[in-house]
Amino acid sequence: MNILITGGSRGIGAAAVKLFAARGDRVWFLYEKSYEKARALSFDTGAVGICCDVADEAAVQAAFRELPPLDGLVCNAGIAHYGLISEITPDAWRRIFAVNVDGIFHCVRAALPGMLQKQAGAIVTVSSMWGQVGASCEAAYSATKGAVLALSKALAQELGPSGIRVNAICPGVIQTDMCANVAPEVMESLREQTPIEKLGRPEDVAQAMAYLIDAPFVTGQVLGVNGGFVIT
Repeated sequence: MNILITGGSRGIGAAAVKLFAARGDRVWFLYEKSYEKARALSFDTGAVGICCDVADEAAVQAAFRELPPLDGLVCNAGIAHYGLISEITPDAWRRIFAVNVDGIFHCVRAALPGMLQKQAGAIVTVSSMWGQVGASCEAAYSATKGAVLALSKALAQELGPSGIRVNAICPGVIQTDMCANVAPEVMESLREQTPIEKLGRPEDVAQAMAYLIDAPFVTGQVLGVNGGFVIT
């Protein structure tokens, strides 16, 4: 299969690139800043990295012109913001929506012509458990991830008759760079609050992505990969 993963140079995205490449798929990934990590990942896996800010529609269109029609699209690119709602600037608010929500919009629209022509395809979006329940001091992030869930459900209904499946993943606390600035005692508290008493690994989310890309009778669903931290 031809698979594209956005935000693919590190963390969850890099784990997904490695998994799909290892099982024999042709893999491309988008990244914005982590050139050295992207180059190393390409060398290790054979996947092709393309520098692209998903918030920039023209850049996304240019990147997709380098790709064949896709069988699977994993919309993983995302950024976070931590702070009081009274302190976030309008520019920061707009930027997190531009990456986390507009980025999916741009990539889905760019992938659709090829999928519609084949009347087949699978799209996986990455939301968050905070998109399901919200998080104090992460209002902007929670709002974007809630929007991702609504968008994914709407797309599943709209694109289903064309043979295209759309599902969302809601990761919990995953040990990635996004958690690098979180105090160790906070991470330990989060681990203790998780029913299986573990923090997630990027590979755990990548496995869920592969399942949803492959599952022929699953669409419009939200798959929590959170160790039971949020049970809905």
